Amino acid sequence: MTSAVAADLAALRRVRRRRIWVVVAALATTTVLAWVGVVHGVTDVSSTRLLATLLPRGDRIAEPFDWMEWTAFIDLRLPRIAVAVVAGAGLAWCGCAMQIITGNPMASPFTTGISHAAAFGAALSMLGSVAIAGSATAGTIVCAFVMACLCSVLVVAIAGVSRVGPTALVLTGIAISYLFAALAAGLQYAADEQQLSAIVRWTFGDLGRATWPQIAVIAAVVAGAGVYVTGNAGRYQRLAAGDDVARSLGVAVGRLRLETGLMITLVSATIVSVTGVIGFVGLVAPHIASMSVGADERFRIPAAGIIGAAVVLAADLVGRLVFSPVIVPVGIVVSLVGVPMFLWLIIREGKRSRT
Repeated sequence: MTSAVAADLAALRRVRRRRIWVVVAALATTTVLAWVGVVHGVTDVSSTRLLATLLPRGDRIAEPFDWMEWTAFIDLRLPRIAVAVVAGAGLAWCGCAMQIITGNPMASPFTTGISHAAAFGAALSMLGSVAIAGSATAGTIVCAFVMACLCSVLVVAIAGVSRVGPTALVLTGIAISYLFAALAAGLQYAADEQQLSAIVRWTFGDLGRATWPQIAVIAAVVAGAGVYVTGNAGRYQRLAAGDDVARSLGVAVGRLRLETGLMITLVSATIVSVTGVIGFVGLVAPHIASMSVGADERFRIPAAGIIGAAVVLAADLVGRLVFSPVIVPVGIVVSLVGVPMFLWLIIREGKRSRT
């Protein structure tokens, strides 16, 4: 082995170690945010009392929770953290996959209209049969999925007819988003007081009403999506080099795009049907991951999922703590971060197109 080859291998190992450490650091940060989210809120929870409740019996550092405190913690505080982690990871993976299969760095379930379409489907379901306290039902998820599929077909068909390139996908998605937002507004106008409250909650994005059965459904769907996108990281890497290169390396490009598109639609619809519209996570998290670990999908995809969870956790913390006791919906806080990121991407892509 020549010295040049040995130097190259050593450099690759250093890059790999750095990427692994970045993923580990992101996971540690997400864990810390989850713990802070567990103990802090409108009503703070004592860390020592929580540890005293969780640890095996023995010398107690504090008085453990009584039954009512423990029930409130399990049914109110912990589900909020769990759904934030699952929804953030799922939306981030959807954003990663969509950017790869479309070749557009500005694509995400939010910017292509899928989230708004799913929210309209959920609102339509609630208008027909009021969901108790705005909670998701099987019918809500089905309606959200159907509308998300319809949106996907419309966006791809219109963008394909325009033949303008990847930019047309996002522009078409934005137009379709306005369409479904207008339809949802029409439903709000026709709804009664109880239905209106439930529909508006979906528009803002809210983590506070998820139940454990709903979280179990989202977790199962998101876990399947995580396995799928991680398992196809190598194929995505080849697809990023171009369709011809991917085909020459044995990738069934059409089938991969179809499967990935269905996965994105299912995951986005399932999350939106429970949490409402949480925009820009699928846009922000993949780009933060790219800046942290580079373009290697074997590292970018896991990092994006972890970062997506951290983004939603951090946004929920800001929404609960900054204006306490008023709770600002997580969708509003995320948008405050996502809009500047989206504008920055537009400016960057404009500069690239001129060079």
